[in-house]
Order: sequence, then C-alpha cells, then structure tokens
Amino acid sequence: MTSTSAPGPGTEQTSAPGPSYELPPGWPTTEAEAAAVQERLRGSVLVGGDLPAPGSGAGAVVGVDVAYDDERGVVAAAAVALDPRGLVVVGEATAVGPVTFPYVPGLLAFREIPAVLDALGTLDRLGHRPDVVVCDGYGLAHPRRFGLASHLGVLTGLPTIGVAKNPFTFTHDAPGPRRGQWSPLLDGAEEVGRALRTQDGVKPVFVSVGHRVTLADACAYALHLARDYRLPETTRRADSLCRRALAGA
Repeated sequence: MTSTSAPGPGTEQTSAPGPSYELPPGWPTTEAEAAAVQERLRGSVLVGGDLPAPGSGAGAVVGVDVAYDDERGVVAAAAVALDPRGLVVVGEATAVGPVTFPYVPGLLAFREIPAVLDALGTLDRLGHRPDVVVCDGYGLAHPRRFGLASHLGVLTGLPTIGVAKNPFTFTHDAPGPRRGQWSPLLDGAEEVGRALRTQDGVKPVFVSVGHRVTLADACAYALHLARDYRLPETTRRADSLCRRALAGA
C-alpha cells in the first residue's frame, strides 16, 4: 500500500496517545471469514458519547471514501480533514493498493478498510486527529449491524458516523420536504438509522450510528456538514480526492 499526503495550514505533529490504524492480523479473505468477524465484533459498537457540538470542535471532522479500478484490481482511499467551523480543508491523505477482497454486498468494509486505515494513519501523523470520522456508507444500518462506519470505529476507537446515499435493505417513510426533517429507517420495528433531508426538496441521505455517537448527534453532524449540497462536505471532498488518486495510480 502506498500513501501520499498534503498538509494544511496550522499542521503540527502530536505525540499524544491516539487511535490505532493497524490492520488486525488474519484479515479475512473469504465471505464466511468476513461474516464471522462481523458477528464477533458487532457487540463492541458503543452507541453514545460526548462529541463537540457540530461546528464547535477544536479538532478536525474527517471524511473518508474509496474508489476502485476493478480492471487493474486497485483501490484508492482518501481521508480529508475539515475545520469544523468553516468546513475548510486543512489536511488530506490518500492510500493506493491492491483490492484483496471480492465484491460482496454487506461485506464492502473488507475491501475498503485496509486502504482507509492507511490514509487515516497518514492524516493523523500530519497532526489532524479526528473529532469524528464520517463514512460514505453504513454503521448500524446494516444487516448484521456492523457496516463500514461501525467496523472502522471499533478498529480505531474513533467516533464514526455512516452517511449513505441509499437505504440498503431497510424501509422508511419519506421525510418532510424541508431541510432537517427526517423519518426512521426501519428493520421491522427496529430503528437502525434515519432518512434525513439535508436540502429542501432533495432526496434524503441515510444516517446511522457508527461508533461512540448517538443517532441524534450523527444527524446533527450530517446536517451541519451538508451546508450547501445533499451530501456532507466531508464525503464530497473525499470522493473527489480518492478519484484523483486512483487516476494517478
């Protein structure tokens, strides 16, 4: 896996103890192994926490995303740090490497996490430790309640939020048409997330707890980050960066 980085203004090194960005030994290579890992680790997800109010933190809000070139078997991940007040990019890092897991719905984390951890680790070494990480995907809104955002949070110890473009296999009523209105995302009678309207009259996004956050806080962060567009600025920036990294790989 190769990494690149670009510091932002005010970057400084830090020696304080922090998250882990090491890939666990014995990373699964088969569907059965991966599903077993999800079953084993999902009990480690913590719902709750004490995040800074959106827009008030002294740290960084970090978005992560990945892009693939399946013909070459290459994945590129990006981690982009934004100042939580003005949503200005203050740091970014990418990692490019081989795809080591097949495409299986519900198990995409096993394709993405190795590169994402590498990019996050590089960003942290530049001094941009996240207050929260926003993933383009699912947390508890997952058939085994352990999507990418939850998996990444458990491995790193960081607060994480899942903000997805689609509801996966779950049901919801349409939220009201105004920005900030929401409806429950349901698996039967269980609320696994929320369909959140981030812009007036625009399709909702689907927010779920990843790790160490409440669902209300996850929605508040998603709404703050989606100031001008449907998707959070963290996702928009990370998506653009990982696509550029893939094109240059």
